[in-house]
Amino acid sequence: MSVDLLSESASDPTLAGSRPFLDVRDLRVHFQTDDGLVKAVDGLSFGLARGKTLGIVGESGSGKSVASLGILGLHRTHRATRIGGQVWLDGEDLISADPEHVRRLRGQKMSMIFQDPLTAMHPYFTVGAQIIEAYRVHNKVSKSVARARAIEMLDRVGIPQPQRRASDYPHQFSGGMRQRAMIAMALVCNPELLIADEPTTALDVTVQAQILDLIRDLQREFGSAVIIITHDLGVVAELADQILVMYGGKCVEYGPAEDMFLRPEHPYTWGLLGSMPRVDRDVRERLNPIAGTPPSLINLPSGCSFHPRCPYAERDGIPCRTVVPELAVPGAPGVACHLPQTTRRATFANDIAPAL
Repeated sequence: MSVDLLSESASDPTLAGSRPFLDVRDLRVHFQTDDGLVKAVDGLSFGLARGKTLGIVGESGSGKSVASLGILGLHRTHRATRIGGQVWLDGEDLISADPEHVRRLRGQKMSMIFQDPLTAMHPYFTVGAQIIEAYRVHNKVSKSVARARAIEMLDRVGIPQPQRRASDYPHQFSGGMRQRAMIAMALVCNPELLIADEPTTALDVTVQAQILDLIRDLQREFGSAVIIITHDLGVVAELADQILVMYGGKCVEYGPAEDMFLRPEHPYTWGLLGSMPRVDRDVRERLNPIAGTPPSLINLPSGCSFHPRCPYAERDGIPCRTVVPELAVPGAPGVACHLPQTTRRATFANDIAPAL
């Protein structure tokens, strides 16, 4: 077998009725390389109900996209990949499931909007042909019926003259139109889980707003559970019900979106909020970036992986450099930080919030 499962995933029928629609438990995706073991995702847990949106945020290299591909089972063909944990989708564990069964679920029950539609779409086939293929793989219909469905979806996502544009190639679409076509392809089979990986990257602000409105409208229409993966907190502020902050392959803070913006508790989340550009500030004000660089996922710092960049590390003798902080309850809202809760809240209220 090409993939090494880090641990066996056992079904627990007593929990089947109480699980959320998507229930990720201790997901680990590790890659064996010549330089060492890359722990791209290392113990990620969260839940997502139908009709709700989860925003996963963090800097590049924090493990966001790897986690999404792990949920969809797209790492399982790589020989150097080791996958562990549990991914329950509608009561079914995808990690221990047969790869062919997971493949049949992709596109039908779960789907993904990839980060760069120009490279995700095949350059030698028309946009319509690719949407038709995605539909016919999961539905036993004629080519004419599938083409009508493809044109319907292109029209639904706001592409003008969809019957004509279905015969165009991806390079003939603008960036915003390609992103819309990718959304049409992802939604053509009405998936119950939609993962959008950086859906507005490299798009101008007006098109970004249109894409976000489109995802919101389509979620409302189809009732899908949606995961938005981004480094832009402004994007998740528009859509997310809950936000999960990743750093160094782990979740460092997880909770309702309102709490993340009004009462964040992790120093890394404070840094992300402080580095956002604001339209209500003087344009001459400089952004306040997080000091340092993200860690290597091969050689993570000991203890809290954020401690080399954290201005509060080792305050009052807390063991930031030696002990790895964990969420109090994996998969439940919380903060993985050694600072006492009273200290975190006082620091945010007195030092951080006034500067945001």
